[in-house]
Amino acid sequence: MLVVLPMLMFPVLIGLTSSFIASHEARAHERTMTVAVFMQGNRPGFADFLEGSESVQILPVEDLDEARELVRSDSLDAVIVFEEDFDRVVRDLGTGGVELCIKLTEDSEIERGRLLDALSAYGDTLREERFRSLDLEVSVCQVLEVDTVNMATVRERFADVAGGILPYMFVIFCFMGAMYPAIDLAAGEKERGTLETLLTSPVNRMQILVGKVGVVILTGITSAAVSFVGLYAGVRYMGSIPPELFHLLLSILRPGTVLFLLTLLLPLTVFFASLLLSLSFTARSYKEAQSKLGPLMPVIIIPAFIGMLPGIGFNALTAVIPVLNVTLATKQVIAGHADPLLIGLVYASLVLYAALGLFICSRVFSRESVIFGS
Repeated sequence: MLVVLPMLMFPVLIGLTSSFIASHEARAHERTMTVAVFMQGNRPGFADFLEGSESVQILPVEDLDEARELVRSDSLDAVIVFEEDFDRVVRDLGTGGVELCIKLTEDSEIERGRLLDALSAYGDTLREERFRSLDLEVSVCQVLEVDTVNMATVRERFADVAGGILPYMFVIFCFMGAMYPAIDLAAGEKERGTLETLLTSPVNRMQILVGKVGVVILTGITSAAVSFVGLYAGVRYMGSIPPELFHLLLSILRPGTVLFLLTLLLPLTVFFASLLLSLSFTARSYKEAQSKLGPLMPVIIIPAFIGMLPGIGFNALTAVIPVLNVTLATKQVIAGHADPLLIGLVYASLVLYAALGLFICSRVFSRESVIFGS
């Protein structure tokens, strides 16, 4: 399960998400909308404009309040109300007012965009009529055109998202991959009575501990590595991903970036393994160990999540906060402008935490009251 779940999760999520989004957007664009249009004595130009569209159906509703109530009850998609003197204002070279009544939800954003596009197209028609009546070209009113050039590379723009989400997911998989073996190798063996038997074998107690820590580290790193494989398969073979984003994801998942993140995860996994085993040794049963280790999950998730928030800088302070430093360092590397000194500080702090965790774990494992306590 620790291997299969990380490998399958990313391909399944990417495939299902991309298929669902594409299907949802296609249905939203193709669905025939029902709207009520109140011209309020103005010429029926916009109503005639909409009637030429096969994707919009105009319902004859006489009362405006009734139409608004139909929108609230989801019996009508939208109500479009032109102000009473719209034609006069436009004729006098003013700006006519139009009210769009719609129930704004996440699902209705596409419908709102379709209606705004229709109103914009109708406005373009009126503007062309106005300029023809004045014997002018439309372009004479355009005195300024601003072209914004984004100097950030696609890689830099994507780093804020991918650089936060990728380590977030892999840290969680790494922690989950280490947690259950740690419970079984400590509290599980105590509950089964096999730990005492193991201690009577002709090997040093520290050698036994090293073996247990090594197994937990291996399962944690394997879980993270397999999740990389699953993510690569999901990006490479599944889902309708835009070509630019597709090539960017593949460049991010190149061996150098993957190796960098794995080298960050290695000392972090050593720290996880030491911490999990230390707590698991103090439990008397498998179930008690689960209750002790379960609350650690938010402690891991919160700093990883904070690393995804905007405005969290990568500095000497954040570089020494475990889990958070992994997220921020990954964002910097993906963006392509990592500070070598801060990256070195991240590695140094992670190695220090790993050494501290191993020291605490060895002290716990050497206590007879903990190992043989009932």
